[in-house]
Amino acid sequence: MRQSGQAAGQAPDWGIGHYESTAEQLLPAARAVVDSAAIRPGEHVLDLGCGTGNAALLAAGHGGEVTGVDPASRLLEVARARAASAGKEVTFLPGEAASLPVSDASVDVILSVFAVIFAPDPGAAAREMSRVLVRGGRIVLSAWIPAGAMFEMNSAAAEAVRQAVGAPPAPPPFAWHDREALSGLLAPYGFRVDIAPHRLAFSAPTARDFLDTESRNHPLAVAGLGVLERLGQAETLRARLLEILENGNEKRNEFQVTSRYMITTARRDG
Repeated sequence: MRQSGQAAGQAPDWGIGHYESTAEQLLPAARAVVDSAAIRPGEHVLDLGCGTGNAALLAAGHGGEVTGVDPASRLLEVARARAASAGKEVTFLPGEAASLPVSDASVDVILSVFAVIFAPDPGAAAREMSRVLVRGGRIVLSAWIPAGAMFEMNSAAAEAVRQAVGAPPAPPPFAWHDREALSGLLAPYGFRVDIAPHRLAFSAPTARDFLDTESRNHPLAVAGLGVLERLGQAETLRARLLEILENGNEKRNEFQVTSRYMITTARRDG
């Protein structure tokens, strides 16, 4: 359950579950983001919401200084171990989009692979990214397009949890995939926004296998189903999610669904 947002003012806890499984699925998107950034040797790259380090480790292969920032301490430990195993020098620090642990005007490139899109306050994230970027710097981020089987599944899960706990409806999330919305967010800081569509396929032997893997591993799924299990409502939701996945399946003898996403490159004039 990777595309749903969260309640206003509340960020999800990505340290629960086993995000390592999700990170492996998202590696092709991390490659696409890093390729879009066209990192030059010597540039300081910040991976915002680095998780287990996918984009940071890829960026480290371009010969510059790389810093990964994430609020989940467990994921930072995993990222450090991966960097050490790969023999790559990356600094991993605790922090979040509204409070980055780096100096003013010290970063050339900010990468964010499906991460800043979960920031509780997009305006605060934009201000903070602007603060740490040099003149002429750029932001490259990926954001899901709210359509397709994965989006439908995550929306159904989020709504089931909301209703179960009696929470009020959340306000519409910020449209990180939309060029006009991003321009409105970033233009005041001098950024010009370009956006390009991409696709990412998720596969498994069957839809049930995919759902079981997500339920065990993805932090949002672990948290949401944990709430519903305590209330005796988890199996009802599982049945509904399986139905959505089976209806959205794109292959006959195995399971695959494809999610569309956008990669935004926001450049600030020097």
